Amino acid sequence: MSMGAYDDDEHERRERKNGTVDTDFSDDRNVYRGSIEYDSGDSTEALLDQFKRMQGE
Repeated sequence: MSMGAYDDDEHERRERKNGTVDTDFSDDRNVYRGSIEYDSGDSTEALLDQFKRMQGE
């Protein structure tokens, strides 16, 4: 079989695979517990300076 040859079996396999819908998922929402810290204390200039220092490393 050459590189561009049409393969009927492969085509049918892909059609069967793509023709089915997976409904085994749960519609329940996940509950996440924990905390997030967000520090926006630095100015834009300080953050740009830090970025430039990191790129120099």
